[in-house]
Amino acid sequence: MNASLYSSSCQRPATSAGFTLIELMVTIAVLAIIVSIAAPNISNQLANQRVKSTASTIENALKEAKAESIIRRQNITVLYNANANPKTVTVLDGSNPLSTYNVHSQSIVNQIIVPASVTAVTFQPNKVMFGGANVTYTICDSASTNETPRQVSLSSIANINTTNTGSC
Repeated sequence: MNASLYSSSCQRPATSAGFTLIELMVTIAVLAIIVSIAAPNISNQLANQRVKSTASTIENALKEAKAESIIRRQNITVLYNANANPKTVTVLDGSNPLSTYNVHSQSIVNQIIVPASVTAVTFQPNKVMFGGANVTYTICDSASTNETPRQVSLSSIANINTTNTGSC
């Protein structure tokens, strides 16, 4: 009997209950490499999403103005205000705002209206632009140089097109 008591009280070998310092350092190094590879792609993805969102906002404002001019049978104007904080696109019935859209603060919108004598985008009830203007909005992102710019084009007969072209 005494023999069985002594054999059960023998010392057990020490076992590892955690990670060694080397294992932790290797894991952190691998994680750092993965993060350094993924970070630039994530920032480009966010910049592309901001550009896409701003282009969609401008396109929606133009479509709303075009529809309202036909429904109300009067001129409806769209104004882009880059100096406001936040930047805005406003749809106006004369001097009364119908709706206001906020544009992301990091978005850069270049508005080109031809002829230059026309200063705002105005839709007429007969489905054409006031002054026969052609308008192009080029949208870029100030936080990235690798994003794909978008253009929202508006022809003199009020056709609205969005394309992945342009330069920032």
